[in-house]
Amino acid sequence: MTREEYVRQWFAREDERLSSISEGLSERGMPQISVPPQVGQMLHMLVKISGAHNVLEIGGLGGYSAIWMARALPADGRLLSLEVNPDHAAFAEENVKKAGLSSRIRYRVGDALDSLESLETEGKQFEFFFIDADKESYPVYLEKVIHLSSPGAIIALDNMFFHDRIFDEENREDAVEGIRRTNKRLAEDHRLDATLLTIGDGLAVARVK
Repeated sequence: MTREEYVRQWFAREDERLSSISEGLSERGMPQISVPPQVGQMLHMLVKISGAHNVLEIGGLGGYSAIWMARALPADGRLLSLEVNPDHAAFAEENVKKAGLSSRIRYRVGDALDSLESLETEGKQFEFFFIDADKESYPVYLEKVIHLSSPGAIIALDNMFFHDRIFDEENREDAVEGIRRTNKRLAEDHRLDATLLTIGDGLAVARVK
C-alpha cells in the first residue's frame, strides 16, 4: 500500500455523491481534473479550522472540491464558485443539489477575471479562497483575491508542482511560468504567510496578514 492509498483509506474517504462525480465527468466528456480525495479532505479541514463563513472558489468543474468545502461551513456559510464553462457549472449544480447543498453553494458563470472585478466593485469579502483554474492566470488571481480578503483570510491553490513540469528549467510554457511566478510570490510577498504542502500535485496554503 502506498502512502497515498493509506491516506485515502483512513482519512479521505469519499461518500457515494463524491465518488460518482468522476464517472459523471467521463460520461459527459469532461476533463478528469478534480482534486484528489486527500486534497478535498485538506480543504475541508482548512475551511473548518479557519472558521470561514464565506468561501470563493475559482474553477468549479463538477463541484467536487466545492462539496468538500461546503460541508465544512457553518449553517449560515456560503460558497461562491466562479466557472467559465456553462456545461461544467450545470453539472456541478446537479451534484451540489444531490448533495443537499444548494442553499450553500452557487455558481457564477463567466470569465473569472471579470467576476473578480465585479466582486471587488461590489465590496465583497471572503475568509477562504480556493484557486484551481487556468494556471497562466494564477498570478493575477492571487493578487485579485488578496484584495477580496478579510484580515486573516486563507488562500489555497492547487497544482503548484504542475505535474512536476516546474522542475524542468527548459519548460517555458505559459502555464508552467504562471505556477512558477505564483510560487515565488507566495514565498516572498510581505502580505502573506505561506507554505507548500506536498499532497496531491502540490497544495499551497497562505494566510493574509
